[in-house]
Amino acid sequence: MDLTSRAPSTSDPSDSGPTTSRLLFPQEDYNQLRPLSYPNTDVFLICFSVVNPASYHNVQEEWVPELKDCMPHVPYVLIGTQIDLRDDPKTLARLLYMKEKPLTYEHGVKLAKAVQKAPHSFVSFVFKIGAQCYLECSALTQKGLKAVFDEAILTIFHPKKKKKCCSGCHRCCSVI
Repeated sequence: MDLTSRAPSTSDPSDSGPTTSRLLFPQEDYNQLRPLSYPNTDVFLICFSVVNPASYHNVQEEWVPELKDCMPHVPYVLIGTQIDLRDDPKTLARLLYMKEKPLTYEHGVKLAKAVQKAPHSFVSFVFKIGAQCYLECSALTQKGLKAVFDEAILTIFHPKKKKKCCSGCHRCCSVI
């Protein structure tokens, strides 16, 4: 049977096939709604693209402060994505045009260890990013992808205390 013969008829109101609704909210509304999905979360994967420096900065400026505010006791893993594009000529040309470079593995480790000032607090204080570890992956090539999900599962069952990643930590920094 072809798929179009299974599609609901638009002329028959009694035909109630599956429907999908898409709700679009202004950014400020979405910022208020997003934390409603956080309860019962065991681990967060905070991702940034290694070929998009703005996404790297958003980790420190937006995502970590939001998670520290809404879910301070839930661990998170920092993930650098799109590592296959680090050597892609078109991507490198685009970044060069914008006077930027791909982010290195060392940038990710540095961010996982970073100390930051809390921007959303009446009392300004400093805190560590506190990522359980930093990993990199490519969905396209699947390099490092299994390690990301393995680490998420390990973090759920054996969360580390909030401490910075160390260079000698096998699960922490040696997997890319």
